[in-house]
Amino acid sequence: MKDPNNTRNTAPRRGSPLWIYFVVVILLGVAACGTAFAGLSGADLDALARNPVFWILGCFIVFGELRPIITPGSTENNGATTSTTFAFAALLYAGLPVAAFLQVIAVITCGILRNRTPHRIAFNAAQYTLSLAAAQLVLALAGDLATPTSLWVPDGADLPAIALAGAVYFACNDTLVGAAVALHERVSLIKALSWDLAYQVLVHLALLGLAPLMVVAMDRSAVFVPLIVLPFIAVYLNASVSVRREHQALHDGLTGLPNRKLLIVRTEEALAEARGADRRGGDRRRTAGIGPARRRKTVEQPDRRAGLFLLDLDRFKEVNDTLGHPTGDRLLQLVAHRLTHSVRPGDLVARLGGDEFAVLLPTVRDEAAAREVAARLRAALSEPVRLDGMSFDLEASVGIALFPDHAPDFELLLQRADVAMYNAKEARTGVEVYSPGKDRNSPARLSMLGDLRRAIDRSELELFYQPKISLRDGQLVGMEALLRWRHPDKGLLEPEAFLSVAEQTYLMRSITHHVVNAALAQAAAWWREDLAVQVAVNASGRDLLDTGLTETIEEGLLERGLPAAALQLEITERILMNEPAYASDTVSALAELGIPLSLDDFGTGYSSLVRLKRLPVEEIKIDSSFVGRLTESTDDAVIVRSIVDLVRTLGLRSVAEGVEDPQTARMLREMGCDAAQGWHFGRPMDAATATDWLRRRMERAPEPAA
Repeated sequence: MKDPNNTRNTAPRRGSPLWIYFVVVILLGVAACGTAFAGLSGADLDALARNPVFWILGCFIVFGELRPIITPGSTENNGATTSTTFAFAALLYAGLPVAAFLQVIAVITCGILRNRTPHRIAFNAAQYTLSLAAAQLVLALAGDLATPTSLWVPDGADLPAIALAGAVYFACNDTLVGAAVALHERVSLIKALSWDLAYQVLVHLALLGLAPLMVVAMDRSAVFVPLIVLPFIAVYLNASVSVRREHQALHDGLTGLPNRKLLIVRTEEALAEARGADRRGGDRRRTAGIGPARRRKTVEQPDRRAGLFLLDLDRFKEVNDTLGHPTGDRLLQLVAHRLTHSVRPGDLVARLGGDEFAVLLPTVRDEAAAREVAARLRAALSEPVRLDGMSFDLEASVGIALFPDHAPDFELLLQRADVAMYNAKEARTGVEVYSPGKDRNSPARLSMLGDLRRAIDRSELELFYQPKISLRDGQLVGMEALLRWRHPDKGLLEPEAFLSVAEQTYLMRSITHHVVNAALAQAAAWWREDLAVQVAVNASGRDLLDTGLTETIEEGLLERGLPAAALQLEITERILMNEPAYASDTVSALAELGIPLSLDDFGTGYSSLVRLKRLPVEEIKIDSSFVGRLTESTDDAVIVRSIVDLVRTLGLRSVAEGVEDPQTARMLREMGCDAAQGWHFGRPMDAATATDWLRRRMERAPEPAA
């Protein structure tokens, strides 16, 4: 049954329409109870006390109130209250006084045990009493009036009257509660009744239909009554299992927060409500006579907005590294608790994975109001945390996207909140609202983003492999994994065609993890064939802000039995210009794990020697823009030679990219460059071709690179 106060357990404001309605219903309920109890005689009370059936019924009514049958999609507020069956059976068998007395006792007991407010308990008691009284009136008109001393057992001819009484009971009960909900939510009575009408009709049809059978069983023997309850117990247990499974499917196991699936459902519901509010607002404006000329003079603002926040913890990796994962899990639970107690009533907090959370605001006034909520969340998280004898501070970066200002659907809202969150983390501002000026995604790119999102699910992304060869002895140094997209319409696409779309979105994390897992799987397959080769994977600056990257690599290595040296991460020189990425915990964690790091595209980022020396890399890759003109430009030759000498001085390995002819390879070897890659040594190959290439190479002794 719907609850008139399912959002708050507080009394309505005195003098408000809802308060007046509560008072009227409660007074009518008291009057109905008084009238019913006044008709009880001493013989009735004696019969009531001596008959064990009534005591059994009372216990079942109390239990039915305390333990409603909650099915998937329903809640405690609209679940099937089995007390309905037993209370209606008491009405048929012994009359209104017995049924009302037992139901009121059950409501009061349940209300006390669940800490419900007095006004709520009183309203529920009055609601049931009035509904039972209405059903009693129908039975009395049909000539079927029972008392504790004159028990009534219906037969087949009485079923129409019972059916009508049950329908009146349901209509009265649903209308009383629906009116309270309508006043509370400020919607029409028709809308409040229609929210779960079909479900309530079906539930009450089953519950009230069992009441006559209960009466027949009670009349035969009190022993039969528990037998009637067994089906209820079976249904209750099965429903509990189903609800538990649904809860597990829609909630995060660690924090108990809603997961991505439930977040999608709730967001779509909020957006549908916002769209409906906008349409109603437009109708009101037209009704009010706002003509086209006037509308052109004002900026049309939506009547209702919804907001989606993406929140990522800063420096969370420190907790896992310092105190261990169990402590990190406890910290995430604490974060979940703080977030849920810092949002407004009706807002939803979800955990998307790792240390990333989402907050849904079904209604929000404007951008300033959204910022206020975000600031409150950050303030709640910033309070010092003390775990395992250590005290430290938490910080979070929050990205905000609003409907309909920034996006029309959930996926785009999440993507743009992710863009804003990344901007907040990169600029260290804490909170950022999505700004088109800071998002490089054009409509064409947004279309590709949708295709790319589906490509991940359809496994259209695959890795090609290009060899890195030692210039001194021709030995294989490693294979670089290069991402390709087999687009169903556009054919084989290289990273330049699609990675720029993903770099500012949450998809980049999924792509990087996919690439890492695919590279590790291929490396493991080669190592099993005694083709031990190091596989290099490219990582962006955004990846270095992902605290889960190290865990993914570590778990992948352990799962496949590979040493850390089997994988190499290539990071671009531009990260040295990006302080957050340069100083991120991920770089240090990867180095501690033993993952070799390579600095890619060197010579294009204007990096400082101080930062270069501090960065834990073992290899420097000279950008192809210099290598490609090596035989033609004296200036480029000087630059390349200087880089090679610098790298040698730092004790690192130099690798030249884009070597396409033997003359360039010879010059690089003479300069002292350690290794090279390019079409001269081998073009990018798919996994099968690369495997054949490796087998043939291992069968013959390598020759010095020409």
